[in-house]
Amino acid sequence: MRPTKLSTLACAAAAAALSLAACGSSGSNSGSSAHPTLTYWASNQGTSLQDDQQVLAPQIAKFTKQTGIKVKVQVIPWTTLLTQITAATVSGNGPDVLNIGNTWSASLQATGAFLPFTSSVMNQIGGSSRFLAGSLSATGAAGQPPTAVPLYSTAYGLYYNKAEFAAAGISGPPATWSEFITDAKKLTKAGHYGLTLEAGQIPENVHLAFELSQQQGGSFFDSAGKPTFNTPQNVAAIKQMIDFMQADKIANPSDAQYSKGTEALTDYASGKAAMVFWQTASGSLAKLGMKASNIGVAPLPLPAPAPAGGKKVTSMVAGINIAIFKNSKNLTAAEKFVKFMTSTPEQESLNHTYGSLPTVQAAYSDPAFNTPAVKTFRGILSTTAAPMPAVAAESQFETAVGTAIIHLYASAATGKTVTASMIGSALSQAQQQLGG
Repeated sequence: MRPTKLSTLACAAAAAALSLAACGSSGSNSGSSAHPTLTYWASNQGTSLQDDQQVLAPQIAKFTKQTGIKVKVQVIPWTTLLTQITAATVSGNGPDVLNIGNTWSASLQATGAFLPFTSSVMNQIGGSSRFLAGSLSATGAAGQPPTAVPLYSTAYGLYYNKAEFAAAGISGPPATWSEFITDAKKLTKAGHYGLTLEAGQIPENVHLAFELSQQQGGSFFDSAGKPTFNTPQNVAAIKQMIDFMQADKIANPSDAQYSKGTEALTDYASGKAAMVFWQTASGSLAKLGMKASNIGVAPLPLPAPAPAGGKKVTSMVAGINIAIFKNSKNLTAAEKFVKFMTSTPEQESLNHTYGSLPTVQAAYSDPAFNTPAVKTFRGILSTTAAPMPAVAAESQFETAVGTAIIHLYASAATGKTVTASMIGSALSQAQQQLGG
């Protein structure tokens, strides 16, 4: 396997690789050649790592019963998933099959570590025509065979508590950011907050920064793929995020410690906060005990009036892809597993459980995907969602900018005023990590 191009993560990846070498099955053929044992790294989609194990266990048992192929599942938290994947591309010791955030597809494709889904491989898993075009577009760099296929499709929305809105005399979800701040302040009192943030997590931070930057008319890369982090539009977007906590005081300062990818959603579900920006999550909210009648979903608000060049974007094109390590000695079994996971029955079952959206057309005949919430998210994906930058440095961008925002939130949480100048300096330092 040739060395990774994710040079800014190489040191961390090489260190992590030492602990991963014993976990991977890429370099060994577990089980008999007829019925091998696959290793599968699943991303954390549910309310906890244990929840994912429970969700996946019966599906894996079904696959084993159908094929005789066993699967060892390891659920990886979002806080370490990219580092572990990058380590595996460096060491050559990874799983047979794995989940990746779809925004990382172009970066990971550039490592050469993953099996290209050429037309012949696509035919082995049932063909490309059964996938949603939008989901399939976020599987790699344009003009090249994708190195992953879509597994779960999602979009960001504003979840709000209908009961709390009604009690506060708020008639419906806010359409503009000024309305949002007004509503959130009404809902913030006595230790209860209008908004909760997963402010200590890289993906959540950078995704929101991208969306708000788009609304400001900004971009984190120019047309040539060069980073343009420290622009007035990007600074304004991140200042808006930090101000939710420091100036508007509608988010709890302790949210700066939320990094697991589940904590803000739990606060919303348990009634500690009235609103949260989150990807499709009806399944997780049900497991967390929130009444369905209290769950409201709307697109993220927009600025009014729109800034010069501002775009009507309320979400990035979100989702999870599934990929195969190219040096797996169980390629045929791995392709069968991908075909199984993207089959219509599995798409219906898994996406219904997680509250995400199927990535294959046929699954939408299931009534579970014709609810008002699903229709809202499908509308967001089709009308107000924009793809994250499809550049080789995308994952480094997420890490550098997402980490910078974590530090800015941490400063705000301790009472230090985060200024536009501080944000600009942090973005300049993040850009330097990409050599820009």
